[in-house]
This record gives sequence, C-alpha cells and structure tokens, in this order.
Amino acid sequence: MTLALVVLLPFLGAIVAPLFAQAGRTAIAIASSIPAVVALAMLYPLWGPLAEGTVLVETMPWLPTIGLSLSFRLDGLSLLFSLLILIIGLLIILYSRYYLKKHENVGKFYSLLLAFMGSMLGIVLSSNLILMLIFWEVTSLVSFLLISFWNYKQDARRGARMALAVTGGGGLALLAGVLLLGEIVGSYELDDVLAAGELIKNHALYPVTLVLILLGAFTKSAQFPFHFWLPHAMQAPTPVSAYLHSATMVKAGIFLMARLYPALAGTELWFYLVSFTGMVTLLVGAYTALFKHDLKGLLAHSTVSHLGLITLLFGMGTKLAAVAAVFHVINHATFKASLFMAAGIIDHETGTRDMRQINGLWRFMPHTATLAMVAAASMAGVPLLNGFLSKEMFFAESLELNLPGFWAYLPPIVATLAGVFSVAYSARFIHDVFFNGKPVNLPIYPPHEPPRYMKIPVEILAFACVMVGMFPAIAVGPLLDSAALATLGGALPDYHLQIIHGFNLPLMMSFAAFFGGLLMYTQRQKLYDFHDRFRDIDEKAVFEAAVSWLSERARALTDRIENGSLQRYAALLFGAAVVVALAPMLDLGLSIGDLGVSSVDLPTAIAAAILIICALGTAAMHRERLYALILLSVVGLMVALTFARFSAPDLAMTQLSVEVVTIVLLMLALYYLPSWTPLEASRFRRWRDGIIALLAGGGMFLVTLAMLTRPFESISDYFLENSVTGGGGTNVVNVILVDFRGFDTLGEITVLAIAALGIFAMLREAKLTPPSTDGQGHPWTKDVHPTMLAQISRPLLPLALMVSLFIFLRGHNLPGGGFIAGLITSVALILQYIASGMRWSHQRMPFSLRTPIGLGLLVATVTGLASLSAGYPFLTSTFTHIHWPIVGDFELASALAFDVGVYLTVVGATLTILASLGRLSMKSAAMPEDA
Repeated sequence: MTLALVVLLPFLGAIVAPLFAQAGRTAIAIASSIPAVVALAMLYPLWGPLAEGTVLVETMPWLPTIGLSLSFRLDGLSLLFSLLILIIGLLIILYSRYYLKKHENVGKFYSLLLAFMGSMLGIVLSSNLILMLIFWEVTSLVSFLLISFWNYKQDARRGARMALAVTGGGGLALLAGVLLLGEIVGSYELDDVLAAGELIKNHALYPVTLVLILLGAFTKSAQFPFHFWLPHAMQAPTPVSAYLHSATMVKAGIFLMARLYPALAGTELWFYLVSFTGMVTLLVGAYTALFKHDLKGLLAHSTVSHLGLITLLFGMGTKLAAVAAVFHVINHATFKASLFMAAGIIDHETGTRDMRQINGLWRFMPHTATLAMVAAASMAGVPLLNGFLSKEMFFAESLELNLPGFWAYLPPIVATLAGVFSVAYSARFIHDVFFNGKPVNLPIYPPHEPPRYMKIPVEILAFACVMVGMFPAIAVGPLLDSAALATLGGALPDYHLQIIHGFNLPLMMSFAAFFGGLLMYTQRQKLYDFHDRFRDIDEKAVFEAAVSWLSERARALTDRIENGSLQRYAALLFGAAVVVALAPMLDLGLSIGDLGVSSVDLPTAIAAAILIICALGTAAMHRERLYALILLSVVGLMVALTFARFSAPDLAMTQLSVEVVTIVLLMLALYYLPSWTPLEASRFRRWRDGIIALLAGGGMFLVTLAMLTRPFESISDYFLENSVTGGGGTNVVNVILVDFRGFDTLGEITVLAIAALGIFAMLREAKLTPPSTDGQGHPWTKDVHPTMLAQISRPLLPLALMVSLFIFLRGHNLPGGGFIAGLITSVALILQYIASGMRWSHQRMPFSLRTPIGLGLLVATVTGLASLSAGYPFLTSTFTHIHWPIVGDFELASALAFDVGVYLTVVGATLTILASLGRLSMKSAAMPEDA
C-alpha cells in the first residue's frame, strides 16, 4: 500500500514533529520535512509507468455496504498535484523556520501544516469519492486552525470563521452531489465514475448533480460569488497563505473539476456554468487587485483572478483549453507561492505590508527584490517566463470558441482585458515596493536582507519560472503530458511547448495586454479617483451581518421552543414523530397479516396484564415518587420475565441486572427530592399529552402487529448458521456482541464510559445537604448502615463474584458474557456500598473507580487491533480447542479478551456513576477525591 503510506506519512509526522519543538526551530523543521522527503522518494519509482499512461490503483475494503473503501489512485494528474503539495510543502517548512518567531508555538504550527499536507494528498490520491470527501472536510478544518493560528487577533479569528463557513457549506453541497453521482453510476469508485460519462450526462439527475459538485469546487477555489473569503484568510501567517491559498487548498476545487472532467464536461450546462463563473471571477479579481494597498491583499485578489482563469479554461470544453488549464496550475503555483513568500520576507524585515510605506526597497534588499520581480513578471505574462506560455495558450483558446454573433468576441476581449489588469497590478507590485522613492515611516528601519536560507525557497521557485519559460518542453513537458492525458481521459490534442509560436493573433493580444497594462499603471491615479467614487463593499461586514441575523433568528426560535420544560420538549418530539409518520402509515394500510395473531396462554396473559396495570399505575401515581418507582420496578421485572418467556435468557439476565442498578440509581436520586410532586400541568397539557401518547403508542402497536403477522426475512438465520463456524460459540447473542457486531459493542461501551466520566466531572464539586426527615416528617434512623445488613452482605460478595465469573466464562456458549457479568459484579459491589458505606468500601478498594474504565477500553481496542494487524477486519475473533490436565478439552476464543474489556468498562462506569451520586451527601463529602 505505497499510496496509502504516502498519505499517512504526513499525519504521522504531525504527531511526531511537535516532540522536537523543545530542541529548537531547526530540529522541528528537519523532523517535519522527513515525511515529505520520504513520500517523494516513494513516488519517484512510479514515474516511469505513469509517463506511459499507466494508472496505479490500491484498494482495501473498509465499509463496502455504503460503497466506502480505502482505495488510492495515482495517474498523471494526481502525481502532478502530489508533487506540488510535497515540494512546495518542503519549501514552506524551510521558509517557516525563519519566518516564525521564537515565542510562537512552532510545534502546533508544524503539526497543523503536516496534517494539511496529508489531507491534501488524500484528496488528490483518493480513488473513492466518499474517501475523498473525508479528506476534503479535513482540509477545511485544518485550514481553519491555520488561518486562526494568531488567534489573539480578531481579524484572524473572523477570517478563519468565514473560510470555514463558506468552504464547509460548499462541502455539504459536494457531499450531496457525490451521493447523487454514486446513485447514477452505482459506484463511488473513480474508475467506474470516469467510465460512465455518457450515462451521467444523459441522466435526469445530471443538472442537479453538476450544480452541487460545482458549488463544492467553486467555494473551495474562491470563485465568484464565493471569492470573498480568500482575501480575508490573509490574516494567516504568510507560510500558510503561500501554501494553502496559492499552491494547494484553493487548487482543490480546480483539481476536482479536472478529475471529474471526463465524466461531467462536454455539455452546454457545463460550458455556461463553468466558463461564465470563471470569466466573472477572472475580471473581478483582476480589477480589485489593482486597488489594494496591502501587499498580501493584492496577491490574494490576483490569486482569485488566476483561479478564475483556470476555471474559464476548463469551462471552454476543448481539449487544448484543458491542457492550458493544467499548465497554468503549475505556473501559478510556482510564481504565486514565491510572491507570497517574498511578501512575507518584506513584512518580516519592514514590519508592514502597506505598499504606501514600503517604497524603494531595491536599495536595501536587492536580492529579494530581484526574486520578487522575476515572479511578478511571470504573473504578468512577460516572455521567457512560465506565466507567458500558459497565458498565450489561454489567448489562443479564447479565439477558438465558436459562439454566435457578438458573443464570439466576448472571450478574447475578456482575456485581453484581464491581461491588461494583470500587467497593471504586477507593475504596481514591482514599482511601488522596490522603487517609487523612499520608505515612509517603516516600523523596522532600515530593512535588510533576510537570513540566507529564508531566500532559498523563493530562489528555487523563481528559477522554476525561468526554466519552464525558456525550456518548457524539457522542464515540464512530460509531466504536463501525463497530467493532461489523465484529465482528458483520452488522446492528447496536438500542441507544442515553445517560447513563441510565430507572429500571430495570440501574440498580438499578449503585446496589447502588456503595453495596455503599463499604460493603465501610468494613469493609475485617474483610476484610483474613479474607483473612489464608488463605495467599497466590506465583505467581512456583510458576512458578519448575515451570521448575526441568522444567529438572532435561531435564538428567537430557540427561545420560543426551549422554555426549560421537559414536558414541552417531550411533547414536541413525540408530536413531530407522530406527524411525520402518520402519512406513510396511512398509505401502508396497516392491518393484521396472513399469519394471524398467535394464541395467548393464561400465564402470559396474567404477566401482560400486570405489566400494563403497573405501567398505567406508574403514570397515574407519578406525583408520589416512591410508589411510582416501586411500580416501575415491577414493570422492569415483567419485561425481564417476558424475555425469559420468549427464549431470550441473555436479555432477561441483562434486563434484570440493569433493573437493579437503575432502581438503586433512582433511589439515590429520590433521597434528595421531595417524596411528593405538586400538581403543575394544566388540564390542557394533560389532555394534549394523553392524545400524543395514545397516537404514538397506537401507531407503534399497529406497526408491530402488521410486521409480526406477515412473513418476512430475517438476518437471524445467518447468525444462527455461522455462530459456531464463524465465531466459535453456540450463544448467538454473545457471538454477535463480541464478533459479528463487535464494533458496535466497542462504540456502546465507549459511550457508557464517556457518560460515566461526564457524570463524575459534573458532580465532582457538587454538594447537596440531604434531608433530615422523610416526606412525612419522620427523622431518618441514626443507624445508617445496619449491622445485620452489613454482616449478611459481606460473605455474599465472594459468592456474587464467583457467580459473575461463572456467567462471564460461559458467555460464549451459554447465556452470559462480559456485559451481564459486569452488571452482576456491579450489583454485588453496590450492595457493599449500601450496607457498609462508601468510606468503608473505598478503604478496601486499592484503585480508582475510573481505572477499570480506561483499562477496559484499552483491552477491547487492542483486541481489535490485533486482528487488524494480522490482516483481518477489525475485531475479527479466532478460536481453538486446547487440552489441560484434569480440566480436559475446552474451547478458547480470542473474543474472551474483548469480553474482558466490556466487563471492566461496565463495572467501572456503573460504579463511577453510583459513587458520584452517593458522594453528594455531606456525610460522604470528606471521602478521598480519587474514589
């Protein structure tokens, strides 16, 4: 699983790298770079087959019933993005070593950076669309933490929240689109989806699916009208901006369009949606960039513009346009990442990013200035640099669109106009920052060159701009061919990577854009005056206002619903359930089925009558709490007898044990409550609740009656047939719990553990004064722990523990198991608490009650990992028969270890809950805090 390991390595680095934080910034930077270096070394041998068009797929089943598998796919497109993620990530790691200050949490920063690298690799290498979605959401969460890394800044927190809200909302749309795509194709595997292009495009759900998927891509890649979050994410540290918001994360939406291009592109709907969105984004971003005074603000809006350019190319729908889009992905990543890092150096050395202050830096930082000017010239599309080549291809493709009438002139006009703005804001970057007089009130003066190694990442990327610009066929040709081939899903168009393709119309458009941009910059003051006539839209203020409005409406609705009345909550819940279920139930025509109703014998009828009477009595006498509790315990006992009557001894034993524990728990609670509840509900509420209860109960009765009187297929036959051969036990219930559905059981004991720890934490500092009398005013007996009860309970403890051990050991073949045994042990220990007191019990218990919880979860989890390490699904059990002298032959199953974990967790959780309630008494408050 080479590809899986490539994805996993950065996540492992995210865990390990912070351990080197105390050793210094150099040590943690080196440790953080190791995962990327190893991943690159693992990908290098795979380049040969990929260059020939081979696709490498690695698959491991995970949740096949929902179509989710751990499958990874490497082709030219995913290799291209993997190289961008890993190589630029390495450069960012080196750059961050010198950018971050000594007092900052470098361990957290590098950990988040590596986690983001792993999630991006997961997106581009996933062969399963659901798996890709998981990594997609991880990038949103990690980018939120990275943008808000300087969380003491309000703008950083707000920018992070805005980015998460927009990209998270797009992620939900993408989830819906992927589910529809899987419904159309019948599979979530990428190979199946790409092969079903015609089926998808001819399906009735194609328009909805396409819109939802594009919403996910547009929000992630900051396309209009969702572009506003990207400039406000610039409050992040510059390494984050360079890595996430120029080279990687904002390219995730671009990658998605490229990846699904063979399956979704080629229709009029694709053309109009994608090309129009890209065209508007291209112009809006280019225009806005020219008027930004903040250095990173200019680069952010130019990034939006270039992302729109790539989107427009994909929207054109021609093969050569798709090739140009992939080419510009490479070029934009190199020149924009280097520009962001150069901006970070300038900010680092001058203390500001305001271009009205940072003038004339050429005299102070000539080396940095040269590198930044090379990258900015590439962004402007100057010849002999890589940006010029892909922009030439863009101009050429804008001329090839066969649109009717005037519309045929629109794409080349828009392309040229965007080129003019691109040259203008690039010229402003170069002139205002490095020339244009002297610095004005710099916070740090005089500025100077940064440390030598801080410039190396910028040098490498600037060198790449020159090499690709001058020798494109050698520097990037094979990689571009492979990536474009994977994008198109078919043969490549005829094209040639050359510096100049002769004197033609695209070259004239380039000259027009270049000189037009310079002319526009010379007249910039008139443009500024024109721009100042219009009121700027503060996207952050609009977003915050929208969030505030939604919060207020939600709060108002919540206040109307949540008035603190548990009765109202229950009425709303059950009332809504009745309303939602009523219409389909009426359509089903619920009635007694062909099997008829089974006859009822006299003992069963008597037990059912007792059950019904006690249930009604509990509701009728709920104001007299003690009597209601006694009747409720009878209901629980009748339920246990019902399980025993219908051949479910495991459930009967569990119900009986749970009933004892529950009654003790409720008795502890009643000790602090009045014995009688005053009448609080009005007659209207009682009638309302009665009607809802009748409707809900009657509905469940009809559904149950209709189901049980009709023939149906049950999965119980599978478990009965495979219990012995597959799980090694004749007790089907226990085999299901520890083997077939062991993962569910692990989740249940985890929830139980969390509930116990939550109750412990909630009641740890709480103290209640117990009442001095009962409900009738009689004082409580002074003999809190009767001697007779204490003397009888103590010899019962070893007997109960022996019974518990017997129930535990036989559970795999006879009624019993870890859960029931744990409850029996808990009941035996609870009896000691009641009889002898908490202080006496804890003095004889050499460990904290929370210890068994952690130990039980650890044992259960390790049991599952053992099967996983052996190549079997998680929590798969094995069994064998062994011979012991005297004892003889007996079966030994690995599920026994898992049952030990269940047993320990149940004992620890149950006792922690009861002890926490018992500790509320002031008489017991002085007991050890760790009890």
